[in-house]
Amino acid sequence: MKLFFLPLLIFTLNLIAPFLVASVVKKPNLIVIMCDDLGYADVGFNGCKDIPTPNIDSIAKNGIRCTSGYVAYAVCGPSRAGFMTARYPQRFGFERNPQYQPNDPNMGLTRDEKTIAELLKPAGYHSGIIGKWHLGAHIPASHPMKRGFDEFYGHLGGGHTYFPEKLTIKRSQDAKGESESYRTWLLKNYEPVPPRKYITDDFSDEAVSFVKRNRGLSFFLFLSYNAPHTPLEATEKYLSRFPEIKDKKRKTYAAMVSAVDDGVGRVLAEVRKCGLEESTIVAFLSDNGGPTTKNASQNTPLRGKKGDAWEGGYRVPFAIQWKGELPAGTTYEAPVSSLDLGGTIVALSGARVSEDKPLDGVNLIPFLKGDDKGNPHRAIYLRQFDRNRFAVREGMDKMVITWKGANPQLYNLKVDIGETIDLAEQRPERIEELQKLRKSWNAQLIEPTFLGLIHRPKHGKKKANRE
Repeated sequence: MKLFFLPLLIFTLNLIAPFLVASVVKKPNLIVIMCDDLGYADVGFNGCKDIPTPNIDSIAKNGIRCTSGYVAYAVCGPSRAGFMTARYPQRFGFERNPQYQPNDPNMGLTRDEKTIAELLKPAGYHSGIIGKWHLGAHIPASHPMKRGFDEFYGHLGGGHTYFPEKLTIKRSQDAKGESESYRTWLLKNYEPVPPRKYITDDFSDEAVSFVKRNRGLSFFLFLSYNAPHTPLEATEKYLSRFPEIKDKKRKTYAAMVSAVDDGVGRVLAEVRKCGLEESTIVAFLSDNGGPTTKNASQNTPLRGKKGDAWEGGYRVPFAIQWKGELPAGTTYEAPVSSLDLGGTIVALSGARVSEDKPLDGVNLIPFLKGDDKGNPHRAIYLRQFDRNRFAVREGMDKMVITWKGANPQLYNLKVDIGETIDLAEQRPERIEELQKLRKSWNAQLIEPTFLGLIHRPKHGKKKANRE
């Protein structure tokens, strides 16, 4: 009898052995939740009082709040191009918000660069993006599934209307320009999907489904909400939560953020339900600072808003958790970047990176755990080509050049986070040091490779500036 069962036992073990090994060596998942135009001061972990964000705050509570979290640019498209490649977008000419041009394969992310998803695929990762793309509207050349992603549910342009009854253009390629792109049906992979529900809730549904369906794989999920980007639209379910906010614009904005927070909570709950907390890094951030006058966002105590080289333009809410690996409820003050999210997962996955295109993003885990006491970056840089602006932050010192030929300004962010006291005349030697860093970095960059929204004629006369 024993001899009879022995071959069966060996056969069964041979069948399940690969799955046992895979479960042991499974690489960490990465979920990046990115809002669009969210203000620095509009989450609870950064002190917001009138918009409760308990689920977003739980990421900081269960992980680390990065007080000096930056993105690669101060407007949506270039910021997302930087995150998506873990490289400064100025290196490859993505320095403008792209126009919505379905017939132009070169209007967007160059095919000479690899996305995080493309880097992770040979390492065995399954990647999905849900929500906003904004890296090119050409189908198929610029489609996410031609850039390493295995799944896509969302829209190709820079923004979208939120109510299903307003989605009146079936095919993405039929939209003529940015405004019409806001009214296209969403794409499920390559196919347009009939409108279903309030778009933020729809994206949250898809994210929960993605986690559930792929829980046995190593995965990368980019949950790319277009909220709270304009148009300001919210359902009564969320509006009714804010009877005390009298300003209509702020109330609608608050409702949109609350919808995102609900979605974040549902995704985190699914991660826990699937037993993935200890194998999943979750990061939350905005793609740039809040455009305060457009959507009633707040960047307090930072100076400036979306589009600026001041802190309010590209310093954003930033929190990251990894249960069992990162200390819970802690604060990290050294500057970190959205580029580091890709740098972290690429390093942890063992994915190969081309030697001639090294990542600007670094593996944050040793720094956040305290194993590495140094700073993740020598400096944080910003160049805005069309506005002739630069910013360089090294340590707590930040130099800003507001336009070509302007005298550099210098601020100490430790004592002057609002950038109110210019120290340039008092510390000319520091200006000289930061200028050397700027010039060295700038020499590595190229000029923009495509025209942006700012160059698009509006009504045949003025130029559009819809960022």
